[in-house]
Amino acid sequence: MRTLVLNAGYEPLAIVSFKRALVLVMNDKASVIERIEGDPVWGSRGAYDRPAVIILSRYVRVPNSRRVPVTRRGVLRRDNHRCGYCGKAASTIDHVMPRSRGGADSWENLVACCLRCNNVKSNRTPQEMRWELRFVPRPPHGTAWTVRGTERSDPRWEPYLALAA
Repeated sequence: MRTLVLNAGYEPLAIVSFKRALVLVMNDKASVIERIEGDPVWGSRGAYDRPAVIILSRYVRVPNSRRVPVTRRGVLRRDNHRCGYCGKAASTIDHVMPRSRGGADSWENLVACCLRCNNVKSNRTPQEMRWELRFVPRPPHGTAWTVRGTERSDPRWEPYLALAA
């Protein structure tokens, strides 16, 4: 069981085990705002609600330098698994400026791509193909991208993750 931890301003900070979340609540560092009904945690002093979402009592300053690492899964997620050229379902990623021509592995140079477009484009730029990208590739933003584990989220987390997007 995992628990979503929200900052005092309701932005997602982390996902922790329910044990860690319970320790934060018992030490008055957090409050439970969503609980898992019918599944209490039994301790020597009785039963406690199993937390699904907790909020910290004090605001924790998060440095802005939290950069999201570039990964294949991240590029596909950012582009909603849609090809940057034709809009069909994407299963690969493509370098807009090919690596053989000095293209970097960066958020600005990678797009999700269907297998057909990736093979046809090959080692060329979109301008050489007379293709246009459907959007300008940018690094993802929002605190939901810096919190690991939200891709396998609990349905009770959705309202809190939607606030951060």
